[in-house]
Amino acid sequence: MLSREGVSYRHARSARRPHPATEAPVTPTSTPGLTRFNALEEHAARTALHEACASTAWAKRLLAARPYATAEDLYTASDAAMAELTAEDLAQAMAGHPPIGRPKPGDPTSAREQRGMAGASDALKAEMLELNLAYQERFGHVFLICATGLTGEQMRDAVRERIGNTPEREREIVRTELGKINRIRLARLVAEEARP
Repeated sequence: MLSREGVSYRHARSARRPHPATEAPVTPTSTPGLTRFNALEEHAARTALHEACASTAWAKRLLAARPYATAEDLYTASDAAMAELTAEDLAQAMAGHPPIGRPKPGDPTSAREQRGMAGASDALKAEMLELNLAYQERFGHVFLICATGLTGEQMRDAVRERIGNTPEREREIVRTELGKINRIRLARLVAEEARP
């Protein structure tokens, strides 16, 4: 009786174990959205990436590394691609972002990300506009910050602090902020339900 239970137990255990050659590993960070992104035709995948970041070089690197086993693999590839962007590539990426306090009309992404400015006073909005213009005159591009979760005051304080940076220092801060924004946008992309 013991041996029969032992055989039965061993049989049940082996039946539950997938054969490594035929069963794909299940990763806790896989999502229907990631599976869908991996399966997209190249033009559609490029369009989806362009909505996250306007840099052609960044999108090209992410496309070349598909398919991604996990969302974290996608984020890591994004960080690596961002680290290698040239000044010209960064300028292209920044061109896809509206000034803080002035989200693109009809663009729910920029409106959502800049939510902290939506309830700001007229005085704060006017100050932010002045600071944006001064920043743009100094650096030649919009002030860029990962605004998700920040208040209008925090964004104003950040531009006040950063306007004194050297162009080289500011370029690296912008690179870091773009990387954070890209991660948030990619997370939204891969969290979407699979589409028919």
